[in-house]
Amino acid sequence: MSPAILLLLAFGLSLLGWLAARSRAWAFRKAAPGARLHSLPNFHGWYVALWVGVPALLFAVLWNAISPSLVTAQVLADPAASVLPAFGFERETLLSEARAVASGNAFGVFNEEAQALVEPYRAALTLFNSIGLAVTMLVAFAGGAFAFLRLKPDFTARTRVERAVLALLMIASMVAILTTIGIIVSLLFETVRFFGMVSPLDFLFGTHWSPDPMSSGTPDGKVYGAIPLFWGTIYIGAIIAMIVAIPLGLMSAIFLTQYASNSVRKVMKPLLEILAGVPTVVYGYFAALTVAPLVRDAAQAIGISSASTESAVAAGLVMGIMIIPFVSSMADDSIAAVPQALRDGSLAMGATTSETIRRVLVPAALPGIVAGVMLAISRAIGETMIVVMAAGASANLTANPFESMTTVTFQIVAMLTGEGSFDHPATLSAFALGMVLFLVTLTLNFIALRVVKRYREAYD
Repeated sequence: MSPAILLLLAFGLSLLGWLAARSRAWAFRKAAPGARLHSLPNFHGWYVALWVGVPALLFAVLWNAISPSLVTAQVLADPAASVLPAFGFERETLLSEARAVASGNAFGVFNEEAQALVEPYRAALTLFNSIGLAVTMLVAFAGGAFAFLRLKPDFTARTRVERAVLALLMIASMVAILTTIGIIVSLLFETVRFFGMVSPLDFLFGTHWSPDPMSSGTPDGKVYGAIPLFWGTIYIGAIIAMIVAIPLGLMSAIFLTQYASNSVRKVMKPLLEILAGVPTVVYGYFAALTVAPLVRDAAQAIGISSASTESAVAAGLVMGIMIIPFVSSMADDSIAAVPQALRDGSLAMGATTSETIRRVLVPAALPGIVAGVMLAISRAIGETMIVVMAAGASANLTANPFESMTTVTFQIVAMLTGEGSFDHPATLSAFALGMVLFLVTLTLNFIALRVVKRYREAYD
């Protein structure tokens, strides 16, 4: 059964429970006009609604997880399934075709052998959908009856609902932590497997990167030197992009906070922040089709004949434009948060506006500005699409910005989208690269959060 149907069913039953419990609470008040309810009728309604909806939703999630395997087992037990191969890709293909037709997602089968399985699939789907619907309603009614029978004038419905909401908020707050732990565990397991095949020293300090996903035999650790990838990531994302983003972002923040009128600020600030909402693939097309040819022509005009349309500077320039809003927004908020007394005191001492900005406002707002820069760097070094379209795939260890260069993120995509086995060191190297990138970005985020905390303590 579609998860949306079970979700709507749980929501509808919760609404009925809310209305019934609320009416019962009002009946308590009418039966004893001088009596005082412990909780408002709305809290009685929410208490019953939670007991109706939450168990129903939990069962719906569980049922949607296990029902496909139950349906498949029912079909395989049918005599019509005797024509299926014992195992293999063909068996799964026939079952998928029959399932698609039976569920209404396809009009016919491609292989005639799957036609005999359509009716058994349809019967199994009908049976288990009916079971899921019936049990969902039974669970909802059982929970609702349990909660409804507990209602009385002195029932502490408000306390119980607030505890449930608190538990929900705690679970929501744990999602980020559990996600981070899951990322670390999944990366760490595969990284350990990779380092069991390739020496960590060869990987972290080697200067040659040319793994072959189709090779066999003992892996050669000399071809897994990731220094060119780390250098490309730093050179494009943390050097070239920051040379563009920091001056432009900081100067735009200074203009918007100190020189622009309110009408100009209301127009320019949203326009500037639109850059943060543009999809990165659009930036990639812009870099590949517009910026890269201009950079190549400019380089060749000054005598650099080796310049091509794939270069580190083309990707870095566009990446810097993309992260301007990160620097500008944090710098804007930091400068605006500097107490007005500091501005007034500087101007009263005879300093000009530019001197006040340079010697008072920027130093006072420096922690917030640094935090914005750190967040922008962490965003830039994790960028992929711009690098794919503008920087190229060559792992070059060079300082020439007009040469092709690649980054860690590009190689992760290249290693995981090929046809190599997940037991091959070339494929596993993507997880090792991801682990290093994760640790770097996590460190940058920790530094940024520490700086922001210091900034808030100073001016809150």
